[in-house]
Amino acid sequence: MTSALPFDDFRALLATLPDPDEAAAARMRTLFAEAGAPNRSLGRVEDIAVWLAAWSRRAPPAINRPLVAVFAGNHGVVRHGISAQPMQATAEAVELCAAGGAAVNQACIASDLGLKVFDLALHLPTGDISQEAALDERGCAATMAFGMEALAGGTDLVCLGDLGVGNETVAAALFAAIFGGSGADWVEPDSDAGLTARRVRAVDAALALHGVHLKDPLEALRRVGGREFAALAGAILAARMEKIPVLLGGHAALAAAVVLHAANPSALDHCRLAGLPDRTGPARAAARLGLVPLLDLSIDHHGGVDAALAAGLVKAAALVGSGMAAAVKR
Repeated sequence: MTSALPFDDFRALLATLPDPDEAAAARMRTLFAEAGAPNRSLGRVEDIAVWLAAWSRRAPPAINRPLVAVFAGNHGVVRHGISAQPMQATAEAVELCAAGGAAVNQACIASDLGLKVFDLALHLPTGDISQEAALDERGCAATMAFGMEALAGGTDLVCLGDLGVGNETVAAALFAAIFGGSGADWVEPDSDAGLTARRVRAVDAALALHGVHLKDPLEALRRVGGREFAALAGAILAARMEKIPVLLGGHAALAAAVVLHAANPSALDHCRLAGLPDRTGPARAAARLGLVPLLDLSIDHHGGVDAALAAGLVKAAALVGSGMAAAVKR
């Protein structure tokens, strides 16, 4: 970072986002028409292929190095009993991924995807958002930078996921901070009424404490977000600067996307939503962003499994496009 304040570089990037390659998108549409698939007869498969062409700058597109990146973080607000799981469950989930036994491992094998899981200082939970900021500006900016660097090494499709006990409540706090409303508006009711009430109280306390500071999207991210949220925001932004298509999976990736969209409404043009659980809060947030999930599998599971499964569909769409283009040339 070279500017006076840690967030300044990110604000500058958000103000100068690259555009898609509309010529490549137009070529892809033409290829479909020439191959005998006029009038969007392939529906969203064609849409996906055109989107890939626009952001990869290749028509037809090809996906050769897809990556599933999962960011794991812990939250101080968990001490208020907002989760049925103990905080150590985050580390256990990371260890399961490392051992190859998580659902995301199997989804990656099925579609030949690379997988990286990032432990974001799980031994050091963020600040309790109901009583203090989750992160200071320097720490949040550093974590965003880490998320950007996580894509180093080359990839042509980024699939994002998260692990973090209690981060559904943190995501609800970010939704409320950006879109407005109270904890009750964004916290999903649980069968345990006491658990729901604790979550709502935590979100409402965070909104009251941080107040007007939440009008700034990056301030909202650092105050009521967490490390995995910041890293995901950085990864989304890095992919945009490199013109890499992104699949968003899980509450945290969606909340990070909400933050970037609030800073620049065009910030998510290179993103597609992998899927959504049967929960009203994330569904409302996705609708506000104009994101329609690629899959409707009712997966209420973190760890990037929905993004990995959606990547299989995206890879298939790329192959449909390239195969039909090859047929036209013969």
